[in-house]
Amino acid sequence: MRDVLPELMQWWRAGETVGVGTVVATFQSAPRPAGASMLVGPGGTAVGSVSGGCVEGAVYDLAESVVESGVPVLERYGVSDDDAFAVGLTCGGILDVYVEKVDRETFPELGEIADDIEAGRPVALATVIEHPDPSWLGRRLVVRPEPIVPHVSAASTGVSATKTLGTIGSARADDAVHDDALGLLASGSNATLTYGPDGERRGEGMRVFVWAFAPKPRMLVFGAIDFAAAVARVGSFLGYHVTVCDARPVFATTSRFPEADEVVVDWPHRYLAAEAEAGRVDGRTVITVLTHDPKFDVPLLEVALRLPEVAYVGAMGSRRTHDDRLARLREAGVDDKEIERLSSPIGLDLGARTPEETAISIAAEIIAGRWGGTGERLGTLPGRIHKDLT
Repeated sequence: MRDVLPELMQWWRAGETVGVGTVVATFQSAPRPAGASMLVGPGGTAVGSVSGGCVEGAVYDLAESVVESGVPVLERYGVSDDDAFAVGLTCGGILDVYVEKVDRETFPELGEIADDIEAGRPVALATVIEHPDPSWLGRRLVVRPEPIVPHVSAASTGVSATKTLGTIGSARADDAVHDDALGLLASGSNATLTYGPDGERRGEGMRVFVWAFAPKPRMLVFGAIDFAAAVARVGSFLGYHVTVCDARPVFATTSRFPEADEVVVDWPHRYLAAEAEAGRVDGRTVITVLTHDPKFDVPLLEVALRLPEVAYVGAMGSRRTHDDRLARLREAGVDDKEIERLSSPIGLDLGARTPEETAISIAAEIIAGRWGGTGERLGTLPGRIHKDLT
């Protein structure tokens, strides 16, 4: 929904009615992830995509029907062996699409949710998409975490007490969905959850889709060099909140890094430690160390490799620089288990030479680590292209 939110809010604020189709579950090689949305607005205007073109026509027709009836529908699209001309996905995947009518009356909470997303405040939206009692369909629960007292041990979640709005249908169901929504917020993941009809943990019958609108994950780029500018550019393109940090004010300037969200002048190890202590480093944070200067690298990596949870720590340098860095880290007391978390020399073997090519190499390694990729050529690998999301 995040990608189509500007258009949705424009229509919602104008009092228009919109049909919204959202991918709530995927199987095999579905082309779009859970949370991808398509809008059918006033005058038949279509915005967004749920499948990259395979089933958009069918979803468009269904959305128009749902707007007219007001009754939400959960529809499954996939390959049909019985009818080669049936609506399906050419990639062989399967996806579930939930289609609902959205306007100021059916979704009065949307304005506040959009404000939270725009401000970077974490908020989760849970919607009942399947239930044996039709009156439960479309019910919503909004979960907003309260800020925590800054502490390193809490950095992986960033939440404590919560504020909720709405109801799934019962106190028991609300409690179950509330707790799971917090977990999804911590990981920044959307998911369809299954419960018993009254929220029973071991039951079946009710399915709830949770949008976890967490703030952008962070990319911390240390070292204000030409390679850092390219890494910041690619990080921003991938959806990270990018910070460039360097202790040298002559190099760490916003004019040199226009696509970074912030440029910080500070000693890298001191800045990272402070950010971790404030709870602003979590399990989605990626750290790239590009200075290849031991007076910056070693103290910084001592901090980075000992953080409870980060998604990635990579350091630039030649083989010789890498070997020297490892020796210095061991002298500083960093053990082998901590060193195993370090990707160095940074990036995948793409033969990269320019800053831009090197940035792609680094991004490729980050993406492979996030989704369980091998870094091998797809043409040489058997089996499915997309890994199961965990």
